[in-house]
Amino acid sequence: MAGIINAENEGDLQAQIILPPGYPSTAPPIYQINAAWLRGPERAKLANSLEDLYVEHAGESILYLWVEKVREFLVEKSQSSETAGQPENVTLTAEEEVNDDEDAPDFRTFKLNTESAYFFMDHANDEEVPPIKHGNTITDRRSTFQPHLAPVVTPRQVKMVLEKLYENKKIASATHNIYAYRIYCEDKHSFLQDCEDDGETAAGGRLLHLLQILDVRNVMVVVSRWYGGILLGPDRFKHINNCARSILVEEGYTAFTDEATKSGAKTKRPKHKKTK
Repeated sequence: MAGIINAENEGDLQAQIILPPGYPSTAPPIYQINAAWLRGPERAKLANSLEDLYVEHAGESILYLWVEKVREFLVEKSQSSETAGQPENVTLTAEEEVNDDEDAPDFRTFKLNTESAYFFMDHANDEEVPPIKHGNTITDRRSTFQPHLAPVVTPRQVKMVLEKLYENKKIASATHNIYAYRIYCEDKHSFLQDCEDDGETAAGGRLLHLLQILDVRNVMVVVSRWYGGILLGPDRFKHINNCARSILVEEGYTAFTDEATKSGAKTKRPKHKKTK
């Protein structure tokens, strides 16, 4: 079952809600929200609101409550925009319209699977924010890119890392914060993985594709981009992936260069640094 909610004035918002076989007694709804203007802290705020509703009404039918919560969120956003004198717009670069011929999978409509229910099931109060590493920046024609990396083993930790990063005003002010993660589920021998473009169309999918090629696991990579006013075209994807690859190598998740990867060489699992 899927539902679609449209938001007038602020641009269309599509909310796809899937009811798994165990709903509502043993499994929560699975959802995906798509809106060009819904980014960063606002997306996290809405996700947290839906998560809280599920926890408060565990085992109960919450579909109607979720729909109403989304409507309330849209009303609040509309009112805040009117108070500011004009609708809030997402800061996007004109590069979204730049196409290139690179053959890469498109994850812009990446669908959440049933394992995404873990977003609502893992609520350990004593769970700490994973350590976050910040990589070196790359600057090209006044655009700056910087990678951030954190080890993650649950979707809850993914959210915690994002919230922690957005506490940094510089990172929160980035034009785009693209991320991707891969978590290996030992019991199911499969990966829980997802990505986010944050307005940089197809960048999240390309980043996730890199993590898959390198065969890394239990890690999340975020690449912040501060747009400098000059279009970079396809080069922006190269910088995003180079940033990500660099910090993965630095933190020991893979020791291979581009040539080794392209040759089909297998990559190493994350290794712990030895202490002297």
